[in-house]
Amino acid sequence: MLALLTLMIGIVAGLRAMTAPAAIAWAAYLGWLDYSQSSFSFIGSAGSVLALSILAFAEFIADQLPSTPSRRVPVQFGTRLFTGAFSGAAIMAVQGHWLVGLALGTLGAVLGTLGGASVRNYLAGRLGSDRPAALIEDAIAIVTAVLTVAAVS
Repeated sequence: MLALLTLMIGIVAGLRAMTAPAAIAWAAYLGWLDYSQSSFSFIGSAGSVLALSILAFAEFIADQLPSTPSRRVPVQFGTRLFTGAFSGAAIMAVQGHWLVGLALGTLGAVLGTLGGASVRNYLAGRLGSDRPAALIEDAIAIVTAVLTVAAVS
């Protein structure tokens, strides 16, 4: 079950790069995930929560701008891989298997990046505009992130 949740947080990172680590930070801050005895203990600090929340919020806004590059360009794709790997490692660190989490989070980020782009393009075509498709994707990323970290705890 934990492996599936790790894959899911990676998918979230593929949809919205900063939502996955922000969700992990909030879960740690709220005590849902205990990192007190791990190298991930910094993630639950108020500073981490604030910084990652601001970055996630900024990403939601930037994603609506027509000048925002595709998630498939190297920098965007790489960021999603990094945050997916980090978030996956953080989830599996709960059981001491952070390397497995690194791999599953990265795989999830690839799936979320490519699958999310395809679904968003399809929805934008069906809805006649990208904005509603982007908002649907935002909602899916947020809900999935919250449900995932809640299920891990």
